[in-house]
Amino acid sequence: MSDCIFCKIVAKEILGETVYEDDQVLAIKDINPQAPVHLLLITKKHITSLNEVSSEDEGLMGHILMLAQKLAQKFGVAESGYRVVTNIGKEGGQAVPHLHFHVLGGKALGVHID
Repeated sequence: MSDCIFCKIVAKEILGETVYEDDQVLAIKDINPQAPVHLLLITKKHITSLNEVSSEDEGLMGHILMLAQKLAQKFGVAESGYRVVTNIGKEGGQAVPHLHFHVLGGKALGVHID
């Protein structure tokens, strides 16, 4: 997707502050952080949202969640607690139509749902 900002970041056409990269995922610091730790885990494969994930992406989804855990440990929020979230669609708050997960921590994160 040539007009997708996250595809451009993955392709290094736009620079982000990379904290991790492998053949499936790029993790960067969010440029508008909502918490002291706010990372974006971006799939290198262009997938519009969680709604477009297929069975062939199962390994990628497991990989990205294990990476979220690893980065929470690396950035010192694993013990105190952190949030992993992906937004789906306009009403779900998705601003960029490319699958990505937010890892947020380093402060109390407000309302929770039991």
